Amino acid sequence: MHLISVDLLKESLYKLKRKSAVGIDGVTWKEYETHVKSNLVNLHDAVQSGRYRPKPARRVYIPKSDGSQRPLSIICLEDKIVQQAVVLLLNEIYESDFLGFSYGFRPNRNQHDALDALTVAIHKKKVNRILDLDISKFFDTTRGRSRMH
Repeated sequence: MHLISVDLLKESLYKLKRKSAVGIDGVTWKEYETHVKSNLVNLHDAVQSGRYRPKPARRVYIPKSDGSQRPLSIICLEDKIVQQAVVLLLNEIYESDFLGFSYGFRPNRNQHDALDALTVAIHKKKVNRILDLDISKFFDTTRGRSRMH
């Protein structure tokens, strides 16, 4: 926790989208920036003293084409700031340990980069099978089914 500084929190704030949906506290990015120095000092004090507690997420549902709804949790701005600060720290620590073919949730990499790499690999090597899976509900359907041996 000693690595989370006011400067890191400020950097984290400015990495966030300014027009994101607001959490249950209703605080917008623009409102928070109005008193940015005192807000970040107070947030830093709360984090360092152990008083910081994330607020509950605001839940909304987005309709899907099949008629079902996808739940979306919208967190408060200060929670986004703290999460971003932790991401920045963890990226500095662990990024060098990842292998080159790893793309998920890494800085400066996205699903399009992964697909480009896959295309190159398919054209350069002999490929007999390609397996395409959607694991979005995997843990919903497997929870409670595994047994310890």
